[in-house]
Amino acid sequence: MNNFEIYKKMGDDVQTIYRSRLLTEILLSLNEGSRKLSQLREITGSTSQALIPKLRKLEVDHLIETKGREYFLTSAGKIVASGIADSFVTFWTINKFKHFWLRHYLEGIPSPLLKEIGCLYESEVLKDRGMKILNVYNNQLKMLKEADHIYGISSVVTEVYADAISERVKEGVPVELIVPLHVAEELKRSPYLKKIEALKDYENFKLMVMDEDIKVGLIVTDKRLSLNLYKKEGIEYDISTGLFSFDSKAIEWGEMLFWYCKGKADFTKFQ
Repeated sequence: MNNFEIYKKMGDDVQTIYRSRLLTEILLSLNEGSRKLSQLREITGSTSQALIPKLRKLEVDHLIETKGREYFLTSAGKIVASGIADSFVTFWTINKFKHFWLRHYLEGIPSPLLKEIGCLYESEVLKDRGMKILNVYNNQLKMLKEADHIYGISSVVTEVYADAISERVKEGVPVELIVPLHVAEELKRSPYLKKIEALKDYENFKLMVMDEDIKVGLIVTDKRLSLNLYKKEGIEYDISTGLFSFDSKAIEWGEMLFWYCKGKADFTKFQ
């Protein structure tokens, strides 16, 4: 049975929740913790007379239960409420940054990470414009200087970026980088070859190569996330626009993207 067939069979139950503001708000509120009726009145702005029939329906559906004077989600209710919350956050994130997504090549982001794109909702898009012609680049360099550890996926390489990485490695900061084959080949030539050679004996530096082309640029540190993508056609890397975040969920998302790519990377290419 595919998703559309499941929707047709469950359509009434699903639509009942999404069409009812109160049912949705009750589930979202209880997803954050137990609530008394008085608290639900305050949160939803509704009367007890309006809330009680909705609460009874959710009890009949075994999505919530009562203990004393408090309402809780059941185990099944937690799954449903979490799914509803995730769907709203995903839609909000897509809508909030719709121009960023529409103008860039999303196929570079692995499917499991696209499904978690809602983790990026507390982010901002920075652009190079006017007098801020290196706004994105300078923010990334600032990230590197302030980091206590650095994970990176590099679709392009510049000498200034390489120097910033080298400096942090020599200061003892743990750095792990993943590059695609075309960047790996560039690193074997001047001026990068000497920089790579100088870092070979540093145990806090790991350089890995993926055989497949990576269509993302990522810097994720203990403090911040930076995400760059290729332009919509998937040919030109966009260095002038990036998504940045200090949020812990966004940083965790960046780490998941890094570890996903690390699982496909090869440590032996530079040996």
